[in-house]
Amino acid sequence: MTNLIEIRGVTHAYRTKTGPLQVLDDLTISVPEGEFCAVVGPSGCGKSTLTRLVAGLMKPDTGAVWLHGERVTSPRKTVGMAFQNPVMLEWRTILENVMLPLEIVAPRMPRADREARALHLLEMVGLMGFEGKRPSQLSGGMRQRASLCRAIVHKPDVLIMDEPFGALDAFTREDLWQTMRDLRAAEPFTCVLITHDLRESVFLGDQVIVLSGRPARLQYVLNVDLPADRSIDVLFTPEATDMLHLLRDQIRIAQGREAH
Repeated sequence: MTNLIEIRGVTHAYRTKTGPLQVLDDLTISVPEGEFCAVVGPSGCGKSTLTRLVAGLMKPDTGAVWLHGERVTSPRKTVGMAFQNPVMLEWRTILENVMLPLEIVAPRMPRADREARALHLLEMVGLMGFEGKRPSQLSGGMRQRASLCRAIVHKPDVLIMDEPFGALDAFTREDLWQTMRDLRAAEPFTCVLITHDLRESVFLGDQVIVLSGRPARLQYVLNVDLPADRSIDVLFTPEATDMLHLLRDQIRIAQGREAH
């Protein structure tokens, strides 16, 4: 399987008043094309910094990030992004918000085609009938569904998700996990998900990467051997439970504590 993302020997530090704060140290990660990669690790270890480097929003101090064999040196139109706060433009309808990336990436695409693409995705995530609403008229979970549509409407090579479900209640979060599963089946893409939720990482991930404490290095890689069409019930199976215990132990080690 071809690696779409290659992170090779990446080091990065932030400049502060008291000196450099190193967050990544000689980090090397590969993500195969079409794979869903979940990244977990102690709080503040540099997970969000990693996503910015992959998206080309920042440059590493040393090392390099490669997408499709091309070195990333600037923001890429072929990368979609979804964040914990689904920022929407209140003066635009949900449909117009979802179409926005197409207006930027494919300005010559006829409006009818942009609308058809956006409406198709909104229907897939259960938002048909709400396309004419304003963001403030939707619940947090509904806005996050629209945000996911916006992130993949232009068919990006890579979708980067930084804690997209972290602010939602448990039931809404699990519902959106299943939405993501269905979107991947219908709209294949490579994904890097930053999360603190180990259940989320196992349910959605093909692989789970555990980062060490700051400065982050690659600590552990878990290959998730579960069915692609998994349901929430799979999280209660012995196989998934063993994976969760293993990940929890790895996080404790990353935090400098013994695993139990």
